[in-house]
Amino acid sequence: MINTKTAKQGISVYQMNLKEHYSNLYYTSKEKIIKGLYKTDPLINTDNDTRFGITLVIRPDQQTKNAIQSFLSEIIPLEPHQYYYPNSDIHITLLSVISCYNGFSLDNITIEDYTSIIEEGLNGIRPFKISFKGITASDSCIIVQGFPDDNSLNLIRDQLRSQFKNVSIEQSIDKRYAIQTAHATVIRFRAPLTNTSKLITTLEKYRDHNFGTFTVNSIELVYNDWYQRKKFVKTLKTFNLD
Repeated sequence: MINTKTAKQGISVYQMNLKEHYSNLYYTSKEKIIKGLYKTDPLINTDNDTRFGITLVIRPDQQTKNAIQSFLSEIIPLEPHQYYYPNSDIHITLLSVISCYNGFSLDNITIEDYTSIIEEGLNGIRPFKISFKGITASDSCIIVQGFPDDNSLNLIRDQLRSQFKNVSIEQSIDKRYAIQTAHATVIRFRAPLTNTSKLITTLEKYRDHNFGTFTVNSIELVYNDWYQRKKFVKTLKTFNLD
């Protein structure tokens, strides 16, 4: 079992760095959005996108998701043509095991190979909490900031990275980037913005908003499309924490 003292060691520094990371991302992206240098994603409008993969995800609780929807309800009238995540699709990516790519199919892999490795990597991890506080942005989306209350999330990721390094099965962990945050994407730009100034004003209003704190009791391994849309997602296994 993971030692509680060890798990919490350095968490204050981690949270400080996480807050700084989110802040830097916001102000850099804010400038791009104001200048019209943001990116739109036309593929989100189609059901013919064949990019699929498998991902470990964390789902916030209903109360937290409802708080996010309240925020989205203020943005939708300003920017009705953007893509807004429904409650069913809101998630934190714990680890992208196989990043989405064209033509991936579950027929390509043996699911049990992955679930057994993940079970071993989660051994001794107890439930932990994540607080959703404030929003940030990228040049293509709006993001809710997540802050774990201890080092459990980092421990899980590090243990799973080690586990997967020792086996020769398909995986693309950290190939795009080494994920370190606990964020949830909630809006994606899919069309030119029509009310940029009011959008920025509303984002500023929610920069430090408290959306809620929830306990992570389980983690899902899912087969998913690029956007984690419910109609395409298939839960392969739910892992309950000790």
